[in-house]
Amino acid sequence: MRLHRLIAILLLVESRGKMKASELAAALETSVRSIYRDIDVLAESGIPLYTTTGPNGGISLMEGYTVNLRRLHGEEVVQLFLTGMGIPAGASGEASLLLKNALLKLEASLPAPYLQDIQTAQNRFLFDDTPWWSEQPVLPYLETLRAAVWRGMKIQVQYRKISGEISCRKLQPYGLVVKQGAWYLAAYCEEAKEVRTFKCERFAAVLLTEESCTVPDNFLLQEYWTEGEKAFKADSKAREIYPVVIRTHVQNKGILGRLEVMNVEIDGEFQQITANMYDYESACEKVLPLLVQAEIMGPVELREYISSQVHVWNKMYLGINVT
Repeated sequence: MRLHRLIAILLLVESRGKMKASELAAALETSVRSIYRDIDVLAESGIPLYTTTGPNGGISLMEGYTVNLRRLHGEEVVQLFLTGMGIPAGASGEASLLLKNALLKLEASLPAPYLQDIQTAQNRFLFDDTPWWSEQPVLPYLETLRAAVWRGMKIQVQYRKISGEISCRKLQPYGLVVKQGAWYLAAYCEEAKEVRTFKCERFAAVLLTEESCTVPDNFLLQEYWTEGEKAFKADSKAREIYPVVIRTHVQNKGILGRLEVMNVEIDGEFQQITANMYDYESACEKVLPLLVQAEIMGPVELREYISSQVHVWNKMYLGINVT
């Protein structure tokens, strides 16, 4: 969007002092011609940008002029960044106020031709992260956690385990991760003496301390999270193996994409698929939609469940009382 490119040009030029049009074009993945068009719009709108030629030339702001985008405080920039990633600013009034203040300052900083872009975007795009049939988990301490990560401050927390037991810990927050609407904190636990992942909705209390902490130079959040995901999946597979044998026609290739396939054997026009469904309860949920295209061959207990379900359906839809 031209609006994003315009803001980026202002920030880049102000932070670096002077940049060539080709450098801006490369950084913003656009053409030099587009950069010059944006510079013309900015100049016409009253922002004193000027261009000099030669080896040391480039695009710069008039000496002494400061772009109003600098009026944004660090906390407001973080909120804009999170919102730009499609991450909601949080449920607290503090977060909403920071975001509104940042947007007001941003609107006040833009030339008139671009104000319409903001208004149009606000009217035509809506981010709704609430599930259809359930409530979004309440995260009363999200802003405190975010502040701790951003400022590098230790936190004293009460954390609710899966069992419901509450444990008290002192954490050094390293980063926040959002996955499918759920928030996770990567932090060094001083009690366990290792980096662990905490689900934010399980925090029963979070207190920001006066102690500072530093993220180790060799810690990379993306790398830590990716490795953690791999370990979690491998551990889950090792602990939760429930093979289900499915027989279906070889033409039903689409069925494979919906399963965690362990083995496939071809028998003429049919294929016998062995898929991992983790446990009996999960298998009961997953096999019913497959019955249109396939026969469940095993385990026996799963076939018995399907048989009992068919009896229920017969009684429900056909009025047949099968004993």
